[in-house]
Amino acid sequence: MRIANLAGRATIVTDQGLVDVASRSNGAFSTSIDKCVRNLDNLLTWFHAAQPEVTDPTTPSELYGDARLGPVVLNPQQIFAVALNYRHHAEEMKLALSKQPTIFTKFASSLCGPNDELPIPSDTTDFEAELVVVIGATARGLTLENALTAVAGYCVGQDFSDRTLQMQGAPPQYSLGKSYRNFSPIGPWLTTADEIPDPNNLSIRCNVSGDDYQDAFTSDMVFTVAEIVSYLSDVVELRPGDLIFTGSPHGSGQGQTPPRFLKPGDHVVTEIGRLGRIENRAV
Repeated sequence: MRIANLAGRATIVTDQGLVDVASRSNGAFSTSIDKCVRNLDNLLTWFHAAQPEVTDPTTPSELYGDARLGPVVLNPQQIFAVALNYRHHAEEMKLALSKQPTIFTKFASSLCGPNDELPIPSDTTDFEAELVVVIGATARGLTLENALTAVAGYCVGQDFSDRTLQMQGAPPQYSLGKSYRNFSPIGPWLTTADEIPDPNNLSIRCNVSGDDYQDAFTSDMVFTVAEIVSYLSDVVELRPGDLIFTGSPHGSGQGQTPPRFLKPGDHVVTEIGRLGRIENRAV
């Protein structure tokens, strides 16, 4: 199942069209995307049993670029991110692989819809395509074997970065440098975990103004999604709606020669196989 935040209403996206959750369930489920994510198992059961009729014939491909789409989680309690989690990206940056996931945070005020504009704060603003994990259950101490049971689903994300601020100071300002306004677009919808049996077997791409820069597979991750979720759960309590940006493959702007940073007017298209695509225009 694919569930989107469309004009502020939880909306199931099918190949035949859109299903407004609240109206088709006669109020059994909320208009709130966050409440639906917290009640996802019951929503899935209802959807498969009721097979509700579409309320709008708009197809998934027709939604791409739609400004009405908001973030698939509006108010996450925690946003985690993983640095240098792709082997070829570490190679292009000439940095050694870590023995455990390197975690930083992206502040919640940077979250935005999948097609929102990106205000550029500096001339070193970079792009990084990312697979984003949405947590669906409260959990601690997860093993590798059961880590994915806490995952509600997946979506496409961008970890936009101001490289100047990010690398200021000792230690660097990773969290601040990646948390300017609209630096964390996610969407276009949440694809539930049952649709993605192996999150480490997905294509991931980023195109900027017609040029392909990132083109890889999530199989290049140093730490798998299960390993990241398990590692985090050993330290913190994971909660429904939490987000995990799982790292970016090679080809970001900083890795180009010379670096290719974003400028006003650039059109950033980020796509992950089976999850859809998001589009952000730099302003």
